[in-house]
Amino acid sequence: MEKMKIGVIGAGSISGVHLEAYHNNPEVEIYAICDLNEERAKAKAEKYGASKVFTDYNELLALPEIEAVSVCTWNNSHAPISIAALNAGKNVLVEKPLCKTVEEALQVEEAVKRSGKVLQVGFVRRYGSNTKVLKEFIDNGDLGEIYYAKASCLRRLGNPGGWFADKERSGGGPLIDIGVHVIDLAWYLMGRPKVQSITGNAYNKLGNRNNVKNLSFYRAADYDADKNTVEDAANALIRFENGASLMVDVSFTLHAKKDELTVKLYGTKGGAEVEPELTIVTEKYDTILNVSPQVDHPTFDFAGGFQNEINHFIDACKGRKETLSPVQDGVEMMKILCGIYESSEQGKEIRF
Repeated sequence: MEKMKIGVIGAGSISGVHLEAYHNNPEVEIYAICDLNEERAKAKAEKYGASKVFTDYNELLALPEIEAVSVCTWNNSHAPISIAALNAGKNVLVEKPLCKTVEEALQVEEAVKRSGKVLQVGFVRRYGSNTKVLKEFIDNGDLGEIYYAKASCLRRLGNPGGWFADKERSGGGPLIDIGVHVIDLAWYLMGRPKVQSITGNAYNKLGNRNNVKNLSFYRAADYDADKNTVEDAANALIRFENGASLMVDVSFTLHAKKDELTVKLYGTKGGAEVEPELTIVTEKYDTILNVSPQVDHPTFDFAGGFQNEINHFIDACKGRKETLSPVQDGVEMMKILCGIYESSEQGKEIRF
């Protein structure tokens, strides 16, 4: 069987997990890699056996033999590259967030409709094994109506700097970078209700705290302590048309005792936590039970999640499955993220 030829656009840190997962899929050939930094692209191409290297993504997209691409670039280039790829007849897996603005998101959605190709947004936590287990309980009604959820992703120290801290390239800070994962995960498990209103706050009080000693954190390749135009932290209350609500808080830096990652759901028949560890809360014979599913990965398995995501993308490209994270969900997520920023800037509730 002929292998599906894949191109990867952007050879930065996140491309590593895409390339590793493609490499592990027997139906895939990593064919071409593109990056503005040619040396970086060449190094990745050598490691994963890609025969072609480019610095201009249009040259990669012009190759008729490439069937699908992963877009692993700065957030501000996600939309134009995805649209160009769809127009070139390629299937697209684009890293989260889909783009920087709702307008861009709608343009990508239009390109998907026009091309008839698959576009999968990189909401990787939807593909985690712990998410899949909980989704089965929810789909079978074990939690009843989910009317409230909480999502937190708090780093006490962890502004990566570089492009992550440059609003022009990233579109924002912790909200759009790490917050998107927990917000999307909660929203997905709530049944993806339509957003009705948002009250949000974004704070820029602490900077990148480069002065802190004795505690290390991830720094981007282009880290520069003098450049930071994104928020330190954000929070929001999101109301949905079905009456449900979601409370969110995220940070790159915060005077917190420790880092925190939680996603909690509350329903009429039961509750659940998918992070920090899969737990289901239920009631039997008038007694409350905390149920611990016996699974290999009760918390998100990073490598496994990306492998599942890439495998699912290949299945979707081949028409064997529908993607779990279609472009419409990317559009709705941009409404939520941009709505939080807009609410903070205007100091009032945003209604849709």
